[in-house]
Amino acid sequence: MKIDVSSYTQERSKKEGQQINLKFDTSFLKRFPDKQKEDFYREFSTLIKASVDFNQALTILTGQQKSKYIRSVYKEINDAVVKGKPLHETIQSYPFFSPYEYYSIKIGEETRRLPEIFDQLQKFYTRKIKMKRQIVSVLAYPVFVLLITFAVLYFMLNYVVPMFADVFQQFGKELPEITKFVVKLSENFSTIASIVGIVLLSLFLMQRLLRNNEQYKSLIASLILKIPYFGKLVQKIYLARFCQSLSLLLSAKTPLITALELTEKMITFYPLKKALASSKKDILKGETLTNSLKKHSLFTSKIVSLTSIGEQINELDKMYDGLANQYNEDIDHSTKMIGTILEPLMILIIGGIVGFIMVAMYSPLFNLSKIIEN
Repeated sequence: MKIDVSSYTQERSKKEGQQINLKFDTSFLKRFPDKQKEDFYREFSTLIKASVDFNQALTILTGQQKSKYIRSVYKEINDAVVKGKPLHETIQSYPFFSPYEYYSIKIGEETRRLPEIFDQLQKFYTRKIKMKRQIVSVLAYPVFVLLITFAVLYFMLNYVVPMFADVFQQFGKELPEITKFVVKLSENFSTIASIVGIVLLSLFLMQRLLRNNEQYKSLIASLILKIPYFGKLVQKIYLARFCQSLSLLLSAKTPLITALELTEKMITFYPLKKALASSKKDILKGETLTNSLKKHSLFTSKIVSLTSIGEQINELDKMYDGLANQYNEDIDHSTKMIGTILEPLMILIIGGIVGFIMVAMYSPLFNLSKIIEN
């Protein structure tokens, strides 16, 4: 079975170009979240396994939806399928369905393994949602604490420190260096806050302008991977997605070249996209996947060794499914560890900032009695 990916890419780019205005005009409610996709694939698979035809299955799914927009999408898909249009061609016209889903469903229809494909897609989105929730739960506490820290700094530098500064001026004595530093920081706090705001805004705009630049993406990715502990976690997250995607596509008897190209389209992490593009070229030249993956440091020795075994016994899909499960377990453990470490660390940061300011303000008062006598 051979699929012309290049023709699909051109066709899809034209359709996405036609729908770009719709994306900007729609409200925030008009979207198809990952949770909705998870439910869609799970329920669709259950109905098909129960020998329910496409028309009836989509009618049932349409009636269950509370969102008017989702209900309208289901109805449009149902109408197209009833007219004889394949499901994979129908969902291709919607920008929120990725090439990964389109080709997976196309392969499922051609091999008559659509329920299995739906099950795999549902598992993929279940893992993706779980990962997002873990990341949000880990980052929610530090973000909240940082906001509290900024509020405390604002209050102390704008209200508490100026009161102490007025008292110190009345004595006319030389202040400790730490106190001078905090007083100057208080006097220039508005300027410093404005500069920080401008820098953050500039970084945001730079990200928006350069996000499609290959050199910029390569630089940002390399910096992320060099961050202690967090870089390894990011690497594991994308390697898990790589293994999940390749396992699903190979289990559906997708040719290896097509599977690599589809996985490359789905992955957003630049080093991995570049590595997959290189591997695809190497395989077309006659190299094995194992030898190709060895050339890239992003792939761990575990992936390389199990890929070699999978190629020898012709069970790459099972090997990558096992790798995906292992990486997901490692990610779960790593995210929990980050949460465990960050909580006391944030408390220490707030305590250190408040303590530093209070020591700076009270250190001149330790000699207040001597100053009054003089």
